[in-house]
Amino acid sequence: MDPNIRKHRCTPAAPQNVQPLFALGRTLATPGALELLEKHAIGPACLLVRHQSGDWGDVCTDDAASNVLALADGGRIFSVYRLLDAATLERMTEQERRRTPTVWCITEVDRSSTTLLCPNEY
Repeated sequence: MDPNIRKHRCTPAAPQNVQPLFALGRTLATPGALELLEKHAIGPACLLVRHQSGDWGDVCTDDAASNVLALADGGRIFSVYRLLDAATLERMTEQERRRTPTVWCITEVDRSSTTLLCPNEY
């Protein structure tokens, strides 16, 4: 393998061969999100695939329900991805989880765009 090509890991929950549930539109990412993803060796496409296939990541029950409703009648779709492995996250309290490296993925109501960003960039 060419040493100049970096491999990006997908998080374990990243689905494969799944039909997309909605259009992403134009995909965008903030510099902060790209830097954080690079630091954790996660390719942006992995999170976009999870988002588009209905794996909303670490959202609360209400946000998950809003996403399901948005699929049916429109609305913003919001996912939260903690950039640590599942086993580490399972051992953490909710408060500890909130302090982990995180990327949000937001698809606009009109499906014109989807943005990856850090919570502090919102």
